[in-house]
Amino acid sequence: MKTLHLLRHAKSAWDEPGLGDRERGLSPRGYRDAPRMGAALSAQLAPMAIHASPARRAQLTLQGVCEGWPALADVEHSTVEALYTFDAEDLVDWLLSGDDSADSLFLVGHNPALTDLVNWLAADAQLDNLPTAAYARLELAVDSWRDLQPGCARLQCLLRPRDLD
Repeated sequence: MKTLHLLRHAKSAWDEPGLGDRERGLSPRGYRDAPRMGAALSAQLAPMAIHASPARRAQLTLQGVCEGWPALADVEHSTVEALYTFDAEDLVDWLLSGDDSADSLFLVGHNPALTDLVNWLAADAQLDNLPTAAYARLELAVDSWRDLQPGCARLQCLLRPRDLD
């Protein structure tokens, strides 16, 4: 069995129209939600390495999650160019090349790729949208990342910032 942890970046800022997509930061709500999600996840999970998109909003989300989950800050995380995508097929391609010594992977990325990935892996989940700063944990009925296929997962947990209110 493998486990896939997915976190959509927190709410991004749109107040600087001249910025490129990769450079957009977080809105005040994004800065508020990321540490709250970190604190909530710290009650459920052991610290683990996180693979994040290079987009500034994803990097700031990871920083915020670490603020709310201090033990996570001591773990080495990675920035992965392939995670800057809006296409679930790109994420599947990246996952298929995953190191099988890792029983779990934790990604911080973007929509619609993350929502589509959840729906592809866990066909019974049928999410309309993984909201900003929301977390999904999938239990995968595979022993190797290269064995991923449609419907091989079960949505084990869905946690949204609004669930913390």
